[in-house]
Amino acid sequence: MSASTRLLLACLSLVSLIGCSEPQRDSTIRSRGFVYCGQDTPTTFNPQLIDGGLTADTLAAQIFDRLLMLDPVSHQPLPSLARSWTISDDGLAYTFKLRKGIEFQTTEWFKPTRRFNAQDVVFSFQRIINPKHPFHAVSGGRYPWFESQGFSDLIDHIEMDDSHTVTFVLTRPDNAFLSNLATSYAVIHSQEFAQRLLKAGQLQQLDMKPIGTGPFYLAQYLPDDLIRLNRHWGYWQGAAPMEQVVFDISARGTGTLAKLLSKECDVLSSPVASQLPVISNSEEFELMAQTGMNVAFVALNNDKVVMQDSRVRQAINLAINRDNLLNSVYYGTGTKAKSILPPMSWAYNHGSQALDYDPQRARALLEEAGYADDLILTMWVPIEPRPYNPSPRKTAELIQADLKTVGVRLIILAQESVSRFSSTSASNSDMQLTGWIADNGDPDNFFRPLLSCSAKAAGLNVANWCDLSFDNLLELASRTTQLEQRVNYYHLVQDILDEQVPVIPLAHGVHFQVHHQSLGGLQMSPFGTRSFASVYRSE
Repeated sequence: MSASTRLLLACLSLVSLIGCSEPQRDSTIRSRGFVYCGQDTPTTFNPQLIDGGLTADTLAAQIFDRLLMLDPVSHQPLPSLARSWTISDDGLAYTFKLRKGIEFQTTEWFKPTRRFNAQDVVFSFQRIINPKHPFHAVSGGRYPWFESQGFSDLIDHIEMDDSHTVTFVLTRPDNAFLSNLATSYAVIHSQEFAQRLLKAGQLQQLDMKPIGTGPFYLAQYLPDDLIRLNRHWGYWQGAAPMEQVVFDISARGTGTLAKLLSKECDVLSSPVASQLPVISNSEEFELMAQTGMNVAFVALNNDKVVMQDSRVRQAINLAINRDNLLNSVYYGTGTKAKSILPPMSWAYNHGSQALDYDPQRARALLEEAGYADDLILTMWVPIEPRPYNPSPRKTAELIQADLKTVGVRLIILAQESVSRFSSTSASNSDMQLTGWIADNGDPDNFFRPLLSCSAKAAGLNVANWCDLSFDNLLELASRTTQLEQRVNYYHLVQDILDEQVPVIPLAHGVHFQVHHQSLGGLQMSPFGTRSFASVYRSE
């Protein structure tokens, strides 16, 4: 059966499911808001505590603001809660002038008595970097994204110069610092709300009942069912047109595409590639695409003896047919990856000598390493589609077949989507199928969180690989003010990865999003979902 025939049958099956499903939408939602489908149940509403998922990718942009935001085209930092900033001549002091008159959200559990000021900025970051802070150990006391960046070692101290001026003093120059403050993890909480919770002994409520300055506030949360956000009337950039946004996080029914077609959902995030023909053929929906700053890759667990042999790592890389993956998983929408850094990055090494598909050489390397037809490996595979990998299970099965041709038996350990940071089963496997969506446009945002020694200590370097030469080059690149020199350092970083192969880059995916044609104002970004503050309905 041809691939096109299989695709047609799959599409017909989906359409038949729609006929069996009755819309279960609340009509008031459609008239006053919209329903968003496509992601999982969050464990927290504080993106500081996680390394991805619904909270960081989508909810954070609705509930919170940051000091800075990223231009989706130039990838450069822009003003947000901070209206301007200056940098000292030695590159160690960053002083931010904050906007005045910005209101925090009013909810059933909190009514603010003051507006946003420097105390909120200091509180939000002191919690992360100060182990003695009363909120530092709350909700587990781990800040994986910041730990992978070495953020606590980077910040010497934070000064509140006046009510609307804050200075961050660094221990060393860091060219990526401004971009990092613009990520979805660097959100600003209400210090006044935190103080009230501290007095009441309810510190964990800060992370489950968040208070921010964003365009929407959390109104209702039913685990494995829905999340309801209501409009923040006092939003500093003007109240959003939509009264509410409902996130459908339930697993019941016929699936997200069926819900979209039956009008139970208005927006579907990250439809899989095989669903695109059904969507494209319907005049009711608009399909949006964004070339993503992302990468799908296989991490090779260097804590395992077999993976400590570079010949084995190189052999696995040579055995994987990326062209087959692009055709069978991405349906031609992805780009073959030769580096974890996407080709659109200004630091991408176009002259990379990365190893490509060569099963004969792969078998020879395995025999040289002492593994001839008797190597059994395990690979942890999440089942949730992501923009960088629209079908992880199918990807794993194709890799399994590729490895079988070179004498390696691969056992797939399929798991529900979990954080890399907390996955015991993943850390015990020989390999992990995973990926990364950049938080900003700086190359450091790919290399440091994924492969640095500090990321290994934080539990986010899933390859468990630590190379001091690699880290030293990252440090040099972060300190120099010469762009050409930074590019040279990052090229050397990629040379090390080509030689050592701690991870196997597979593909760079296109992020798709589909919505009902009556919705306007939805915007996409290479770094995740943007604010819904401008979304409106035209009918």
